[in-house]
Amino acid sequence: MTNAARSERGLAPLHWDDSLAQAAHAHAAFILQNSQLSHQYSGEADLPSRAGAAGAHFQTVAENIAQGSSASSIQKEWMNSPPHRANILDANLNAVGFGVVQHGDTLYAVADFARIVPGLSDGQVEAAIAKLLAARGMQTGVSSSDVRKICEMDHGSAGETKPGFVMRWQTTDLSRLPPGLEERLQTKTYHSAVVGACSGANGGSGFTTYSVAVLLY
Repeated sequence: MTNAARSERGLAPLHWDDSLAQAAHAHAAFILQNSQLSHQYSGEADLPSRAGAAGAHFQTVAENIAQGSSASSIQKEWMNSPPHRANILDANLNAVGFGVVQHGDTLYAVADFARIVPGLSDGQVEAAIAKLLAARGMQTGVSSSDVRKICEMDHGSAGETKPGFVMRWQTTDLSRLPPGLEERLQTKTYHSAVVGACSGANGGSGFTTYSVAVLLY
């Protein structure tokens, strides 16, 4: 029903995410225990922490909650509520997980929505950025501990590397390079590059970013 509502408005469907469903089901159980609707109960972690603990990696996360006699009545309630409707029809979201528990004739339902970001290793991040650089005619070298250390630094260099230019940034999108780096590449001053990735500013909450450094020579 959620994807049907999105399709009617020309929006891409949400894909099912097991981690979000796990977090949603756990919160639905909390709703049943407390017999009242809330997005967070005493002693319970907040939504990003719950989704992150369940294994989700995301750029943004949102939640709908409701109780009703059937799935269709709950969906109707959400679509008639502006904030819940906004989550269902948010074009920036790409995943959802539902959790439903039943008590008597009442269903307690939770929908956890997110823009999911792949959980990638530093090596996978480096490979993705190196591919973009190669497509722009740059020779790409193998990363090293010095380059990854530079990624962790706010400024300057490390080891014996003497790059002509260093760009550091954080991103959730590995399909494009930052404008500042693109401008440097367009000068044709540099011919080779080395990429280093390091742990993003995730804070263990599930919010996922990739930290990257590119050294141009």
